[in-house]
This record gives sequence, C-alpha cells and structure tokens, in this order.
Amino acid sequence: MAVLAAIVEPETMQVVTAVLALLAAALTVAIVAAALLAGSVPVAARGLQLLAAHRNAVTLALAGVATAGSLYFSEVVHYVPCRLCWFQRVAMYPIAVLALVAVVRRDQAARWYLVTLAAIGAPISAYHYLIEWKPSLDTGTCALFGPACTDIWFRTFGFATLAFMALCGFVAILVVNLIPTGRATPTESRTP
Repeated sequence: MAVLAAIVEPETMQVVTAVLALLAAALTVAIVAAALLAGSVPVAARGLQLLAAHRNAVTLALAGVATAGSLYFSEVVHYVPCRLCWFQRVAMYPIAVLALVAVVRRDQAARWYLVTLAAIGAPISAYHYLIEWKPSLDTGTCALFGPACTDIWFRTFGFATLAFMALCGFVAILVVNLIPTGRATPTESRTP
C-alpha cells in the first residue's frame, strides 16, 4: 500500500477524483438536458437510448471509481472514515458489485436495485456535505465513534470534498438508471 501512495501522491489523487466527480455531475446535467430535449431533438433521444442500453456498464464505471477512490483514501492514505462515510460506503460498494453482476448477466432489471441503493446514499452524502459547510447543523453523533463528520480531509478546488464526490456519484447513478427504457413502436403501416 505504501508503494501505491508513493506512486500516486494523495494531492494528485484528490485532484483526479475531484475532476471525475465533476465529470459525473456534468454527465448528470447532460442526461437531464437530453431528457428535456428528447421530444424535439432526435439526437438527444438517440443518446438517451444508447445510454439506457449501456446503463449497467456506466453504473459499474461510476460506482467502481467511487469505490476505488474511497478505498485509496482510507487504506492507502489512511484517512479515517467518519460514521456518515461508512453509511455512504454501505450504499456505494454494493452498487459496484450489483452493477458488475448486471453487466455479466445483461440484466436490465437490476437498475431498480441500483436506484434504491443510490437513493439511500444520495441524501446521506447531501447531509454530510451540508454539515461540512455548516457544522452547527451536526448533532455530534459522528464523533462518538470516530472522527467528526464535520472533519474535512481535503477540499479540492475550494469545494470538492469526499462527501461531495460521493454525492456526485450517487446522483449520476440515479439519473443514469432512471432513464426511461425506450419502447419500440411499430413502423409498419397496414394496408386495408
């Protein structure tokens, strides 16, 4: 593990993971914009269909990167996770495993399990990010079992913390898996 920390400096990984979180946020915005334009812009509708067809792989990428980043910061750099960080991990790590199984089995119905876990993790991340900025809103229960949830290991670009990154991942996973599955409509015309 020390070798990995020597190869990839923590500060570099902080920037890389913050940029990846911002890309996940940009993906979320692009999907929402495409969904709003899908009725009038055919390329937006096709893009959504393409993304829906590969949603398991995209979810695996999002959750896999979040899981790897989380493990890097705790196991390699030794940032001690707070209680809310653990709750976020309880939601994110199974998403990575379930998405892998869904990719292997080509299971499009797995998205409902993924949505459920992301819907649990997103509000936890949002609350965690909120109390990082407004510590007075914290009840103090986190400090009973480890570091305070208001402790911040880093704030890249002035705003990107571990809770922010998790929030971006959860929201992106939610949006990717809530893209409606396109239904094929018959194009054949009947002749009387």
